[in-house]
Formats: sequence, C-alpha cells, structure tokens
Amino acid sequence: MSDPVSPVKSTATSQLDQLPDRDAEETTEWRASMDAVMRNAGPERAGYLLRRIHEHAARSGVALPGLLSSHYINTIPASAQPAFPGDLAMESRITAWNRWNAAVMVSRGSHLGLGGHIATYASAAWLYEIGFNHFFRGKDEDGSGDQLFVQGHASPGIYARVFLEGRLSEDQLDGFRRESGGNGLPSYPHPRRLPWLWEFPTVSMGLGPLGAIYQARFNRYLHDRGIKDTARSRVWAFLGDGETDEPEATAALTLAAREGLDNLTFVINCNLQRLDGPVRSNSKIIQELEARFRGAGWNVVKSLWGEAWDSVLQQDTDGALVRRLGAVPDAQMQTYAARDAAYVREHFFAGDALGGLAAGLSDARLTEMFRHSRGGHEPLKVYAAYRAAAEHRGAPTVILVQTVKGHTLGPDFESRNANHQMKKLTTRQFRELRDALELPLPDSALSGDVVPFGHPGAQSPEVQYLRERRAALGGPAPVRRVVHRPLPQPSSRPFEALHKGFGRQEIATTTALVRLVKDLMRDPETGRRWVPIIPDEARTFGMESLFPTAGIYSPDGQTYDPVDADQLLHYREAKNGQLIDEGITEAGSTAEFTAAATSYATHGEPMIPFYIFYAMFGFQRTGDQFWALADQLGRGFVIGATAGRTTMTGEGLQHADGHSHLLSSTNPAAVSYDPAFAYEIAVIVKEGLQRMYGERPEDVFYYLTVYNEAKPQPPMPAEASIEEGILRGIYCYRRADFPGAGPGIQLLASGTAIHWALEAQELLASQWGVRADVWSVTSWTELRRDALAADRARLRGEQRVPYVTRALAGAQGPVLAVSDWMRQVPDQISQWVEQDYSSLGTDGFGLSDTREAVRRHFHVDPESIVVAALDRLAGTGAVDPETVTKARDRYGWQG
Repeated sequence: MSDPVSPVKSTATSQLDQLPDRDAEETTEWRASMDAVMRNAGPERAGYLLRRIHEHAARSGVALPGLLSSHYINTIPASAQPAFPGDLAMESRITAWNRWNAAVMVSRGSHLGLGGHIATYASAAWLYEIGFNHFFRGKDEDGSGDQLFVQGHASPGIYARVFLEGRLSEDQLDGFRRESGGNGLPSYPHPRRLPWLWEFPTVSMGLGPLGAIYQARFNRYLHDRGIKDTARSRVWAFLGDGETDEPEATAALTLAAREGLDNLTFVINCNLQRLDGPVRSNSKIIQELEARFRGAGWNVVKSLWGEAWDSVLQQDTDGALVRRLGAVPDAQMQTYAARDAAYVREHFFAGDALGGLAAGLSDARLTEMFRHSRGGHEPLKVYAAYRAAAEHRGAPTVILVQTVKGHTLGPDFESRNANHQMKKLTTRQFRELRDALELPLPDSALSGDVVPFGHPGAQSPEVQYLRERRAALGGPAPVRRVVHRPLPQPSSRPFEALHKGFGRQEIATTTALVRLVKDLMRDPETGRRWVPIIPDEARTFGMESLFPTAGIYSPDGQTYDPVDADQLLHYREAKNGQLIDEGITEAGSTAEFTAAATSYATHGEPMIPFYIFYAMFGFQRTGDQFWALADQLGRGFVIGATAGRTTMTGEGLQHADGHSHLLSSTNPAAVSYDPAFAYEIAVIVKEGLQRMYGERPEDVFYYLTVYNEAKPQPPMPAEASIEEGILRGIYCYRRADFPGAGPGIQLLASGTAIHWALEAQELLASQWGVRADVWSVTSWTELRRDALAADRARLRGEQRVPYVTRALAGAQGPVLAVSDWMRQVPDQISQWVEQDYSSLGTDGFGLSDTREAVRRHFHVDPESIVVAALDRLAGTGAVDPETVTKARDRYGWQG
C-alpha cells in the first residue's frame, strides 16, 4: 500500500483570485475536503470525484469549461447501449460477403500490377455497414439525403456492397482500376470517373474532412436562405487517424463548433497505423484527437473496446486496468495485437492487481481481447456511438473508433506495419478468410489462380434485407443524381452596360466585374442563386456595397451594434445573408465554393458561386482543392483579383502573381480567361452562365483574372466576329493606322498588358515608322486547348486548323506576345503560330516599387516592348540592327 499523498501547497495566484468569493469559509471547507480525499484515498479517487462533480454540474446547467480528455475506455458503457434494431446475424453475413469481395477485387487487380488497398476497409467494414443499414439517408425522399465522405482507401468495400445490391456487375468489379475500356471502376471515390455513384472525392487526404465541414455549413446556408429544406440532411465524414496529421483535416473544427453544426459527424477510424507505421508510436493518437476536438468545441464519443472487455473492465475495481490502458503507447498496443497470449500476460498484465485480473482469463480470451475485440469491429458498439451522434444537439460530433488494420485478414495482415503495401492474399490466406467469415464457398472454387467473387443470389435473404433497409432509409447510398434543371438566362441589361464602356471614367477590371455581378444578383429569377464567397478581402475588391443589401451570412444573425451602423455601407450580418465572408482562409473558401458549385447534384439546387480572392493565393495555395473541385464536377466562377506580377503597387514578392494561369492550365475543367476590358468580361460571364447553367450544362468552372489598376474601358467594337474572338481566345483589337508603308509586327497582349501594347503601338508608329497591329488575347490556355484538339483531329484524318493559326494567317511580320505573366503563359501557343514568335513576361520574383519601375525591371513596359519589337524586326532584316541600339539609348533601356 502506498503512502498517503500530502496535498501540494502553492502560493501561486490564479485567475479565480480576480473573482469575488462570496463565502470564503465554504471555499475553505471544499478545499479541505479535497485534501482529505487525497490523503486518505489518493489522487485517483480525487480525480474521479472531481470528474463526477464536473459531469453533474454540466448536466445541471452550470457553465464550466469542458474537460479535454477522458479515460481510455468507451464513452458509452455496455449498460447504456441502446437495443439493436436490426437482424445482427443477417447483417453479419452481408458484411462477410462485402469483406470477401473487397479482398478479391484488390487481389485480382494486384496480380496485374494495379495495386489497391485491402487493410483499410477490413478495419472499417462495420463502420460503413451500420451506417448503410441504419443511418445513411438516400435521396428518394427529398433529393438530398445524407452526404457521405468515404475514406478513399476503403472504396473496395463500398464497391463490394454496391455489387451485392445489384448496382454493379461482376465484370465491373473485375475492372477495378482498369477504366480505359469504359467498364472499369476508378481506384478511389472519383465523381468524374463514376458520376452516378460517388459524390465526393476524398482520397487527397485532409480535403475530405475540410470539405465535409463546409458541406454541412452550406446545407445550413441553403436552409437559412429558404432555398432548400436540408434539416434532415446529415454529413458523415470517414477518415483515418493518420489522415488527421494533414493540416486541412482539422483546419475548420472551430467553425463547425462555432456555428453549431450538429448535422455533421466525423467517424475517425483509429487503427493506430498510417501508411508506414504507427500514427503515434510513443503516445496515444485517440487521446490527442479527443483533446483537439473537445478543445474546438465538438462532442466526442469514443468506442474503443468490444464486448470481450466489458466484464473485465467491470472487475477493475481499483482502476488499475484503466490506468494501464491509458499508459500503453499505441505502438506497443499494436504489438500486443500481433503477439500471443503469453506475451500479453508478461508485458501488459504486470503487477499484482493486473496479474490477478489476467489469471481468470484463458489464452483464447486474451487473444480475442487484444487482436479482435475493438469497438469498431462490433456492430452493437458502433450502433450505440452512431445513435449518440445523431441525437446530439448543438455541436458536431466526432466518433473515435478503435480498430485493427487488416482485421479478419489473418495474422499475416492484422496490425502489421506493412499492411498498407500488402495488395493480395495467397490461396491459403483466402481459404482462411473464407473460414473466418463462414462463407459457403467450396474448396474447389479456391483451387485455381483466380479467386472468385461471391454473391448469395439476387433473391437471397441477405440481398432482400439489404434492399429493405435501404428502401426504409430513402433509397440507395452512396448515389449521385443530377436532375436537369436549367436556369433562365438573366436580363441582357447588365451585360450591355459593360458593352457600352465607361467613357472617360477609368476603372479597374475588378471593379467592372464586381458591378456586373451586383447587377446580376438583382435578377428576379436567378439573382438569389448567386453565392459570393470572399476570404476577408471584400473592401479590397470594392464589394462592401453588398454588405447592407445582400447581407453577410451568419447562422446567429447580428447580435451586436456594428461600429459603422451610421454609415451607408455598414457591416450587416443576417441569418439569410447571401454573401459569405469566410475570414482569412483560402482553403475554407475553396471548400465552401465546392459545396456551392456542386449543389446542383447534391441537393438538386443549382447555385452560382462567385469566389473572388487575392490572385496569388488562389491556385497556388489551394490547387489541390481546385483539382478536387474538378473531380466533383463543380460549376461556378473563380476570380483571381489583383492579378498579374506588376499591378500590386508596393506589395512585393509574395503578393505578385505571375503564374496562376500556368497552374490553372493544368486543370482540364478550368476555363481560364485573362480579359483586358470590361466588355470582354461581360461576354465571358454571359457565355459561362450559358455553358454551366443552360440547357446543356457542362461540368466546367470559369477562372477569370482581373486587375486592380484603373484604366480606360472602351465600348465593345462593332465587328460581328469580336464576340467569337473573345470566347475563342484572340481577336484584333486595333490595326496599325498611319499613312505610308513600313515594316509590320503583330503585338499580342492579355489583361492589363493590352495598355502597354497600345502605347508601344503608338511609339513604334510615331518614332520608328513600324506598323504594329494589337491583338487582345483573352485566353492563352483556351487557344492552346483548341490547337491540341486540332492536332488530335488531324491524327484521325480530319482537316482542322487551330483557331489561333487561322486568326493570325497572313498577318504581316513577326509576332511578339506580352503579358503580366511568366513567358510560359503566352508561349503555350507558340508552336501553332506560323510567323516568327517571341514573348515578353514577368519571369522571376516580384518586388516592391511603383508599377512603372517594376515593369521596366521585367522589361514589359511600353518602351521595352518597342525595343523587343525592333529587335525581332532586325532579326528578319526588316529594320537595320542599328535601330535597336538607338531605341535602347533613347529609352535608357538596360538589360
């Protein structure tokens, strides 16, 4: 027996010393009582009493800070488990078939070198089956149902279940990871590859959890704005414990708690392993996650131990077993799961108290406890946790479920560090798996090189039960449905206003675009479907006028008097607000955009998201999310404002964007434009609305870069071909116009660079006698894609000339391209231009200075364009080389 513990005396002050003590004598008595407990019963008993008091106070309505962690045992004791509403034997048989087919699918593909993942689903099978049989709502009732973010590596198990339902064929299962023939299955949840099944791409780790939070938030946004009743929709996000190391996975936890998203449940499959080893070798990931989520304001439910542990824990009258479970690091716990009972007795149950517990347990019982009996492998435990999550109100819930990676796959797989890389089972291992799952498959079926898939039959009790459960829950899941619902095109007036130009008023293209969107938001038919999303830069982009009119979305409305309430453009939050001001989070903004951009499929409600951001922090910072957006078939407008490497005066290196169009060009779904004038923006946006929301909607999103530099905005030229040129990517904006003959050159420019080219055109004509035509290139990327398509057509034997080749056909002289981007952006089209081609750009890092100084630094200012144009003409013999020297001297140009 240990010596009594004396209370620790401290003279340190605390925060409580600043609060009034209305009964100091009573306080002293409470302290004395605690001291007595510590002396007579020890700190364990004292801690237990404090937790009990804390729990009782919370249930009584006393406002107290929550505890960050609890003991390493189940949140819901066996005595509090609800009755199971299903047929457990039937569901066990269904789960067994799914386990088998998932393993067969991956093994077959791996024989062809295709890879795959077996162990993840093996650990998580019951996590999905309980959900599919009792919780996950389908879309048949309200068109929304629940949203399922499936753990990417568990996809074989989902395919196996869909196969059992009859929605996939055996040939399709056999085509796992073999898509090129048109009948295979993608490796992971990819909506673009399998658009009738998957809703959310999740295997880019960390993005699924982030997307799930903002999906739950957007569900509330739709509901609060009266667009769709999503009150019954719940978002379920499945992720691994190792995945939580990705910053995005836990980046928005406080948002979910702050907004009370009790329509959101995280299920974290804690098999304690990441891809190469333990998630936390020397500590405990479950305890760490519990503290992280509790600290963020989430409800936490832990389901760690199975039924085999229940009676043993009840015998732990002095808490020795609970303390031991809390002290063993995860890596050691994995070792216990892989070793025999003798090892467990010697190393885990050390000491008199624990040894006494172990003495009454057989070797078989010990092996079962440590190798198999985890909370995530027992349907009654999982059901209890899910029900607790579904019934909780006021905060999101995370369920921390402990499992064994590779469960049921045998000792060669279970809890092995290498099981993520183990892609197939041997014939012997398949026979052992069949026996463990009690499947009616004869030895003769397992004697060849190819192991068969299994199915109990379309009319079997298992399939009938499965279908009945799904019918009761609103139809199949997962499922993605798109009901064709074109939006009426808005009035032409907002577009015509930009076509007319702005006269003598100089405005930035950012301002022009914002004005257009503000007018479109007033449209009586489609205005309410616009979803402006801004990462805390609304005033930078001139969007503060939306504050009092559209309102800023807040589920709490506005509970305070804004400091600028007496101003016209005051800050106004509202529960039905339309504008989403995300705060300083590009990742969160992109996730919100994705939820809005796919609402046409998720909820049958097409929305028009308009995400405007500081250009440097768009594709560069969240490129992976934009790729997932494309996979999810999102539609909407992405706006890189303050674009270009030289337009942000004084901002410098980290703010100067000269490469976003290179990044966007790698995304096949991104339709990228770099408009120079307001009327070009109008043409592009109108076409974008038609392409994405018209009679034949396309699964693309538009990326426009706009600038913060005020410039003249002329009216749209009257030529009939201008609109086609804007949309295809190039048109001649201004022909050379001066008397007499002279050498010619073609100046191609995009975005704000058009103004440098126009000045250069005048200098070339007035000072050097050169005729320069100026072309507005609205999209280097779209021109390249058209040219690539023409190349492919020629290989098929079709006669097709790229648009850029046709547009420049017969143009006099060489071609010089210039932009506020790296030269690789305009160089995308060089091979399809018949003339001599060269470019100018802003390669390198940005720097702080005036626009004029920075443009001279990069040699893209008008005088530099003149020098470069004369140099190209000298190379063709059209001007004397001495002319180039004179130009350099005249303009003080230095290389």
